[in-house]
This record gives sequence, structure tokens and C-alpha cells, in this order.
Amino acid sequence: MVVMNSLRVILQASPCKSPWRSFQVLRSMPVRPCSLYTCTYKSRNRALHPLWESVDLLPGGDRQSPINIRWKDSVYDPGLKPLTISYDPATCLHIWNNGYSFLVEFEDSTDKSVIEGGPLEHIYRLKQFHFHWGAIDAWGSEHTVDSKCYPAELHLVHWNAVKFETFEDAALEENGLAVIGVFLKLGKHHKELQKLVDTLPSIKHKDTLVEFGSFDPSCMMPACPDYWTYSGSLTTPPLSESVTWIIKKQPVEVDHDQLEQFRTLLFTSEGEKEKRMVDNFRPLQPLMNRTVRSSFRHDYVLNIQKNPKTIASQMTP
Repeated sequence: MVVMNSLRVILQASPCKSPWRSFQVLRSMPVRPCSLYTCTYKSRNRALHPLWESVDLLPGGDRQSPINIRWKDSVYDPGLKPLTISYDPATCLHIWNNGYSFLVEFEDSTDKSVIEGGPLEHIYRLKQFHFHWGAIDAWGSEHTVDSKCYPAELHLVHWNAVKFETFEDAALEENGLAVIGVFLKLGKHHKELQKLVDTLPSIKHKDTLVEFGSFDPSCMMPACPDYWTYSGSLTTPPLSESVTWIIKKQPVEVDHDQLEQFRTLLFTSEGEKEKRMVDNFRPLQPLMNRTVRSSFRHDYVLNIQKNPKTIASQMTP
């Protein structure tokens, strides 16, 4: 799936009676911490991240993100088109640590790096991408699928340049943004991602920025075209309900060492007491009256009792 200058505060980037993520964990597994308000309010020994200090603690709205996607409740929509992705590696500008995640930003004055189709009515330009991850591999993603957490989640943020003149305007209005979410899971080494990982030591501290050219983020997309989509919000202040979320069904594999490099980054500036950049996700939000649509049929999930062995093999990511 952040407003300061060029809206950087939004993604420093996906109502606060927020339920805790409901997922099963082994008794020996530590309870997942969270650096955001809904968690720190309940465990006051944890410091509140500065990003959330000026936020209305009970923002209004019934289309907040992230959510738990339930297979059996999602609705297959045969009218959903394939998503077309066209990124120009030359539009990649730089990578920077904004004190909440790291962002890779793109030149977006023309339609050189865009997406269209899927649930979208217009062409959307790529502005930036960033990640959310956990302190350990048991959690980290913002969205979950049937309460399953992934170690990390990639968000590619696009804006509607047909309806709006600037990214900042689009980020605050309905149908202004389209964010592709991609789950990361532990597995084989991701060769293309390594170029990005190798740059992270140079942006260890908050507000550090380095040039990062010629990178095509489509290399981090799964081969499977299937996705879920729903109407939601930014997951960082100002939490605007401006996002069409497109969540890829198939995760991509990265290895443990690559995720560990994410965890070497810091929330803090050079000279400050070091605080590791981990658990930079927002807790799950209620679905309310929204419908999650899928681009793929999933009747087999509802028939799981008929052919459990076949079903199990089909559902393995």
C-alpha cells in the first residue's frame, strides 16, 4: 500500500478501536510487539514513535487499513481485469531512511512508470515503494491472510495523475492512490532484491539519503497475477481513506539474511540513542461493511473437507 513537504510524513508507505491481530502462536513464541499507538497504549513501557504523537488517537472513518483477508469471505469478481505494470528503471531516483521505513522514490512527472487495469479506472504513476517488517520472522506484514502473518510486506505506492495535479492532493482524496501489496516469505535468496539490500548500510540512520538509480521494482512481483482488492486507507498518518489496495495472493521469497539487513536500520538519527527499525506496522483494522474482491476463483477453499490433500497442495504459497 506518509504528509510533510512532498507528503513524506504519510509513509515515514498503508479508528482506533483497533483489534489486536488475531493469529495463533506457539506458547514458546514471544508475543508480537508493536511500536504504534494501539500497542503502546496497552504497554506503556514502550516509547511512542514520533510519527504518531500528533495523531488524533481515535480517527474517524470506516475504511481503515490494514485488514485481515479471509479467503472464504472474499468475493470472486469476474469483471476484474488483469493488472498491467510498466516501470521504467531510469525513473528510480534515490533511497532514504525517513525514520519509519526506507523509501525508494521515483520521478513521477510523466507516465513512464505506471500501472493500469485491475480494479483501476485510470492510469496511476509510481511515486515510491517501501517495506514493513518485524523484529523476528514470525510477523512483520501489515495485512494478513486468514490470520497468517508474513515476515515483511512490500508496498508500491501510485497516484492518480488523471484526477489530481500532485501526489499530495491525490493522497488525501478518494481514489487518489493505488497501493500494490506484496508479501515476503522466507525462502531462497532474492537476487534482484540484493541490489537494494546492499545499499541499506549507507542509510542506516534517520534522514540519510543516497542516489539509487536504474532499478525496476517489477522484479519483486510474484509470477502469479492473482490478487485481492478493497477500498482502504494509508497505514500511517494522516490515515486518509484514499487507497485502492491491490494485495498479491502469491508471496515472493527472500532469505533470512536479507530480512536481517532490514533490521539493521535505525529509527533514530546519528548521535541519538540507537533504536532498531523493526515492527513498523500498523495493527489490523476492522473490515466494517467492506467487501474484499478477488481476481481469481477460490471455490476449492470452501470445499476443503472433500479433498483435503489436494486442497492443501493448492493452498501452499
